[in-house]
Amino acid sequence: MGIFIAILVLSFLIFFHELGHFTAARLFGVQVDVFSIGFGKKIVRKRIGQTEWALSMIPLGGYVKMKGQDDTDPTLQNHDPDSYTSKKPWQRIIILLAGPFANFLMAFLLYFGISQLGVYPSPLFNYSHYLPAKVGAFSPDSPAKDAGVEINDTIIKVNQFPIHNWEEIGALIQKNPNHLTLTLVHNHKIRQLPLTPIVKTQKNRFGEPVQRYLIGIAPQLPTTPLHFSLSEGIVFAWNETLHASTLIFQSVQKLFTGAVPANQLGGVVSIVDVTARASASGILALLLFTALISVNLGVLNLLPIPALDGGHVMFNLYEMIRRKPPSEAVMYKLTLMGWALLLSLMLLGLYNDINRLLG
Repeated sequence: MGIFIAILVLSFLIFFHELGHFTAARLFGVQVDVFSIGFGKKIVRKRIGQTEWALSMIPLGGYVKMKGQDDTDPTLQNHDPDSYTSKKPWQRIIILLAGPFANFLMAFLLYFGISQLGVYPSPLFNYSHYLPAKVGAFSPDSPAKDAGVEINDTIIKVNQFPIHNWEEIGALIQKNPNHLTLTLVHNHKIRQLPLTPIVKTQKNRFGEPVQRYLIGIAPQLPTTPLHFSLSEGIVFAWNETLHASTLIFQSVQKLFTGAVPANQLGGVVSIVDVTARASASGILALLLFTALISVNLGVLNLLPIPALDGGHVMFNLYEMIRRKPPSEAVMYKLTLMGWALLLSLMLLGLYNDINRLLG
């Protein structure tokens, strides 16, 4: 059942991505020949107007086939008025960006819905940003505890800087660790405590070793879900979409620079597996992970790889700047290189997935 839900989630997100392309294409009068969820042999098809809507055998993907566009061979063009090729570069760029935008929009809507349902702290979103700065626990070698901080104390300042949430505490400690004073509320009274952080080497979210200044405290976790008003929910959705996008961009950057080892790359099997486990953890976990995958699809499609939306955007930007399209021979070679890179990454992800499954 979990795998079925995972495939359903992926198919829904891909449908929404392709719907973005379809909507923008039709807005500019481009004929869409095929709208398919999945690849390979079409098992269900229905023609509505000039578009054939299809469900294909391999459900892990999808595509919109526009008149005058061929991702496998960019030299196959059509210059009829209703073709993709005949449109101005800025119009083509909007059509290309509409797919990733649809994924970001879906993530935003999911995060907003989650905010209205209520959510417990989870590593699937930046929960420390929404927790009050109230001390809930100490580490064994806590400088804060040695300095006199107690459970249920609320930290209102680090040095002279006011604190609004738990996330701000760690960030301010890293900025000025040598002269640290906590201002906190203890039993309805304000007091100040000077202390000296300890330095420890920890791994960040990308697995890189980093030195951090720590005072040995943990937040007091809520016993009830976090709830947001409508306006707070919009801010929550915007912040989480932006936060997830930034993390994925950083992950891709670190993967290509070698800061994150290649064996950390996951493929479709990992996505299906984690989505299935998220669905078993409850609807909120599934919604949070679905939002994360949606952002992931949006970010990855913006990469400047010729076979992806981002690569086609680069071609069109070149045409806008140079006032002429790139050489067909160059576009063809770059597209082949892009497909080769994508296929290599997919095979590497599949190889890593198999290794993980085999333990």
